Formats: sequence, structure tokens, C-alpha cells
Amino acid sequence: MSRRKLFFHPKDTFDNLFELGILLKLLDGLVETVSGLALLIIRPVHIVHWAHWLTASELAEDPHDFIANHIVHWANSFTKEAAVFAAIYLLVHGLIKIVLVYEVLRNHLWAYLALIIVTAAFVVYQIYHLVEKPSFGFVVLTLFDLAVIYLTAREYTKMKAAHHGDESSRV
Repeated sequence: MSRRKLFFHPKDTFDNLFELGILLKLLDGLVETVSGLALLIIRPVHIVHWAHWLTASELAEDPHDFIANHIVHWANSFTKEAAVFAAIYLLVHGLIKIVLVYEVLRNHLWAYLALIIVTAAFVVYQIYHLVEKPSFGFVVLTLFDLAVIYLTAREYTKMKAAHHGDESSRV
């Protein structure tokens, strides 16, 4: 059994984009995991306090500031139940991304397919969310995820062909 390499050796622009996309997915997974852990530790009352502290000077200048008012409103409606749900959601998403990206970096073929399926499921949810409540952030995230799916499928095809080539040379 040959030892699997960790990380790629990009040969073209698409390979570079794939590696960048995968590393961004890893970073996203790490941020989600840390955020999920933080939500389990930080009490909602502290979030309300920080929101008021962060927006106080802006609201003193302009009491109708759109962003500051939305931050305060969001913080005031943030409950312990919402924090637990968000924490679990972020932890599950983050850990799945970390594991799948790690396994893709180890060139495990199953991980490429799993990453495509999981990312496609995220895209379906994001599109549902966009239909319900359009958001620029979700549009960007959805486009990024669609690009990652394309690049992962392209890389999977190359890896599968190379893997089959290795097997035929052993026979």
C-alpha cells in the first residue's frame, strides 16, 4: 500500500482554484467549529451586553442607524435555546467540513464524493433560505459552494482516473 501524500501539486489554474477552495472550506470549518464552541460557553446575556456596547456610540450619533439597530435587535432576541441550536448547527457543519477537507487533502476518493454531496446539501438549504429571505451573503456563499462542487468533481475525475491507472499497473 502506497503512502498517501498530504496536499496537492497543482498543475494548472483549476488545480490552484481547487486547492484554494478546499483550504477556504477548511478555514470556514475551523471558524464554524470555534464559533459553535464559543456559543456553548458564552451566555446570551453577554452577547446582549457586547451588542449594546459595540453599537452605543453609533446609536448615540444616529439613533436610526440600520445596522446598529439590527445588531441590538438580534442580540435582544437571542435566547439560550437559539444559542444551543446555533452552536450545534455550527459544530456539526464545521466538524464535517474539517474531516472531509482533511480526507480530501489525503487524496481519499470517498472524501471527494462526500464533499460534493455535503456541499450540495448546503447549497439546497442556502437556495431555500434565499427564496425565503434573500441575502447577498447567501448568494456569495452559494456561488462559492457551487464552484467548490465543480472543482471537486473535476479533481475527483482526475484522481479516479489516476487511481485506476495505478491499479492497472499492479495487475
